[in-house]
Amino acid sequence: MALIDFFNRKKEERPAIVSVLPKDIYKQGALSLVDTIAPAALKISSRELELGEKFVRSFYTVSYPRYLSDGWFSPVIDLDTVLDVSIFIHPIETDQALRDFQKKVAEVQSQINEREAKGLVRDPLLDTAYQDIESLRDSLQQAQEKLFDVGLYLSLYGDAKEEIDKVEGDIRGILDAKLVYTKPALFQQEQGFRSCLPLGTDELLVNSKLNSAPLSSIFPFVSFDLTSDRGILYGINRHNSSLVLFDRFSLENYNSVVFAKSGSGKSYATKLEILRSLMFGTDVIVIDPEREYDKLAEATGGRSFHISLSSENHINPFDLPPVKEGEDPKDILRSNIISLVGLFRIMLGGLTPEEDAIIDRAISETYALKDIAGNADFTGAEPPLLSDFEQVLSGMEGSESLVERLSKYTRGTWSGFMNQPTNIDLKQQFAVFSVRDMEDELKPIAMYIITHYIWNAVRHEMKKRLLIIDEAWWMMKSEDTASFLYSLAKRGRKYYLGVCTITQDVEDFLKSPYGRPILTNSSLQLLLKQSPTTIDVLQQTFNLTDEEKYLLLEAGVGEGLFFAGLKHVAIKIVASYTEDQIITSDPSQLMAIKQEKERHASEKK
Repeated sequence: MALIDFFNRKKEERPAIVSVLPKDIYKQGALSLVDTIAPAALKISSRELELGEKFVRSFYTVSYPRYLSDGWFSPVIDLDTVLDVSIFIHPIETDQALRDFQKKVAEVQSQINEREAKGLVRDPLLDTAYQDIESLRDSLQQAQEKLFDVGLYLSLYGDAKEEIDKVEGDIRGILDAKLVYTKPALFQQEQGFRSCLPLGTDELLVNSKLNSAPLSSIFPFVSFDLTSDRGILYGINRHNSSLVLFDRFSLENYNSVVFAKSGSGKSYATKLEILRSLMFGTDVIVIDPEREYDKLAEATGGRSFHISLSSENHINPFDLPPVKEGEDPKDILRSNIISLVGLFRIMLGGLTPEEDAIIDRAISETYALKDIAGNADFTGAEPPLLSDFEQVLSGMEGSESLVERLSKYTRGTWSGFMNQPTNIDLKQQFAVFSVRDMEDELKPIAMYIITHYIWNAVRHEMKKRLLIIDEAWWMMKSEDTASFLYSLAKRGRKYYLGVCTITQDVEDFLKSPYGRPILTNSSLQLLLKQSPTTIDVLQQTFNLTDEEKYLLLEAGVGEGLFFAGLKHVAIKIVASYTEDQIITSDPSQLMAIKQEKERHASEKK
């Protein structure tokens, strides 16, 4: 306001430097809003203004290319810097424009005729200019276009001249690449600054003629924005402080991947999404390798299943989903047999082609012992156990080595893991399968069995579900588990299932032949803080700019890049106090919460 008052005075009435002195304020006896926001001083020089402790530099556009694509000005608008943009649009009367075009057409046609008379080779520039003028003249005559004098001015702010020089170089580099050329308002900084103030006065009067179509491409109110009408809050857009609201179930597939180094907040962000998804009626299933989600399950009325060699929770890999109306029992049985062959390939350390065929035949015969065959509905039938399969396998020729390798799962140390009937269910809205206490050697097997069980439940009853696989690199170790995870990501959409894979071992994940296909089939990606050893792989994979690369290297906890379809923004994950108390896994916070509870308990006593 003070600046506007200052610049609204006549030039001869204002000094070169304006200052607000404390004694003047003291004499008035009150501090007004104008006094509060006014700068201490203003100094005008040829290339910039000194506005208090800030420097301001203004410049204008002087030339545009023949074509302007949509959104060409967006990279300037979205720069992470403070700048003012002013666009002045002066309409030109169509009658006057047509008269001017008539003269211009005559001039261009005359030049073309003169070259032809002299026998010179035609000039493509003149031909193109003639065609453009004629085309625009037709559009103006038919009222399809209008013509305008357009002035585009920018004012940059910085704490030092060097800072403004850098930003100006960045902006001019962006615009030069698009054949839009600019010049600083030398000895006109005052007029340039006034033109960028909200006064509505074009004092520079450096205008270019543009018709309606290219003028619309300058529309400045664009930014990287991922705010939709429905969905959950993922975080704050660091470009413009808007909310990143998104519904994964509104995209072409519902899958997501999260890449981040340890301690960068990937589990925190995932728990926050779980908590908010549950509020909107989404069923959530988590495969948890570190028992990080138990507290969240307890707080939300969910259920935790601890899978280990001594666990009371069991899953029988031979379970079959009920046959739904319209499904062929043969297809369901065949699919389950193929999955079991993949499981035994992992359990037995690989299979030769002969062993693969023996295993396939033994699985079919094991199901047949329980009267389960593809020609009848087997819904409600009692599935066989691993010991039944071993018995069938031992009676087959050439199976001695297979039976010996299988014995540790049926009679040895690992027999308590899977040679039991299934005694769990997924009736809760939130279920967590924890494999922390499972031996590392068995974790890929356990995760395969759990995901297969979940897939059968998903196919049985269609619901809006989200399956989260934390530390997914465990499943990428084996080709069979990675292949099954890829099939989940590819087929999940048909059953209203979104698959979220989380990993800190980015290189191992992407080196797998199924890593990039899983990434391709994921419409959402979240990249948090990365280590220098993996950032180059990510930059190449996601086509990141150098600025985005360094943003991921220097990001704080819960900061990174959020990709949704073709758009992406810099994001900051935020949670309310109550959410933070539920989902935090920070040891210091957990200790403080525990001590607080103990203190309250002792006070009650």
